[in-house]
Amino acid sequence: MESIKDLVSEKKEEMFSPAVNLCSFVSSSAYDTAWLALIPDPARPGQPLFRQCLEWIMEEQKEEGFWGEGGSIECLPASLACMVALQTWEVGPCNVGRGLAFVHANVEKLLREEDGAFPRWFCIVFPAMVELAQAKGLNVLPDGLTDVVASIFHQRERFLEMEASSCEAYHPPLLAYLEALPPSYGHIGHEIILQNQNKDGSLFQSPSATAHAFMVTGNEGFKLYLESMVQRCGHGGVPPFYPVDEELIKLSIVDRLERLGLSEHFSEEIEDVLFHVYMNWTVQEEEEDKKERSTLVPIHLYKDSLAFRLLRMHGYRVSPRRFCWFLQHEDITSYIEENYNCLLSTLLNVYRATEVTFLGENELEEARSFSRTLLERGLTMKMRRIIEHQLALPWLARLDHLEHRDSIEGSKSNDYLWMGKACHYRISCLNDDKLLQLAMENYTLRQSIFKNELEEVTRYIETLDDNHISKVVIGGTGPLVSWPSPPYLGLAFKSLFARLVPGK
Repeated sequence: MESIKDLVSEKKEEMFSPAVNLCSFVSSSAYDTAWLALIPDPARPGQPLFRQCLEWIMEEQKEEGFWGEGGSIECLPASLACMVALQTWEVGPCNVGRGLAFVHANVEKLLREEDGAFPRWFCIVFPAMVELAQAKGLNVLPDGLTDVVASIFHQRERFLEMEASSCEAYHPPLLAYLEALPPSYGHIGHEIILQNQNKDGSLFQSPSATAHAFMVTGNEGFKLYLESMVQRCGHGGVPPFYPVDEELIKLSIVDRLERLGLSEHFSEEIEDVLFHVYMNWTVQEEEEDKKERSTLVPIHLYKDSLAFRLLRMHGYRVSPRRFCWFLQHEDITSYIEENYNCLLSTLLNVYRATEVTFLGENELEEARSFSRTLLERGLTMKMRRIIEHQLALPWLARLDHLEHRDSIEGSKSNDYLWMGKACHYRISCLNDDKLLQLAMENYTLRQSIFKNELEEVTRYIETLDDNHISKVVIGGTGPLVSWPSPPYLGLAFKSLFARLVPGK
């Protein structure tokens, strides 16, 4: 018990203290950090502007030799970008050597596993990183990959030509990939870049695109954005998006605590988060900034469905329209259907939100059917286990204690929220080792309590006579329940009896 109390106090301080830097909870993007490391200092062109980013790259290389997340094509552009940054400043030759060894040993397997179905972001970013690495004298592609690589380059050209398609607005726009656009796309002048600069100084809130925009234009607004981000993050690595949505981080923490069975230890903190989210919802205007909504549909839908479910589960009156808005836009639903493989975590959140449906809420029924259909298509992908579990067992038929155990055991199998521009958006504290330790100790404690209760019930059952029919009277109202003598029915009744009549 003391260990649990100490861990609870420690995690409360780390996750809910007013002084906590929520930006530090978002896992760093090796790809974006590499682009900041490439920026030369205007005052000293022979030195990097953000040396801490370069140091982060050298420190955060995985033991196997890659950067980013291993086991998928996601690590390839990140690893190439990091090697380019190190090669540019002529540092970390051992890191570069290990990186090249990993790429040579794994690139063919990772690419062929996709069976030619490469996502849009990869077809834009990977060819650009290959070209950049080769320009720096790095031989990153082994022999025997000509057909696969040529296919990816061909798909890049096709995506660039399809920029004006009907659903294009719901992807990150091509200018958000400014650093990866090839010369064949055409010259992008300073004026066009500056026209797309956000009020916060960024280019579509993308650190990598903003880094390249600053190197091209020298605009002071881009520089101030990058400096502010590096200072706020504090450890050298930068997130895939900035600024981060702090409200979404808090909601994700609440959801994680509940799934791990820890909500009882953080009840005040959870209620405080949900109250503030609800107050923001009630004062928020219905129409959001069109440009922001159009380029961040997955993020909006993920957050809205998560907030809806948590608020409704905690007794708040919220309308399904707060997250079913996507059903009213045919172009958005078409975009989701065409790109469902990159949106599985968002679709899973939508499906979970529809579990708290009241009679007559047709929008929720429609959202449930829509999300279930697309999730069933995703059963062959990375999230197979969690999707199968979600679809197979109705929410009301689940046992909380077993759900908590399942979340603990599967904590590393689905640690991301959604796919960003070049990597998945992850919140590192959701799978923090101490949080998982707390969850396991709390689960073990509960298990011991249940075991003791079961032993008490068993002893009680053993005191009963051998009659085949037993009758129990509650409150003097006459026979309420009768059951045959098999012990498991007696156990079930005794558990219910103990809850209804404490002390009996």
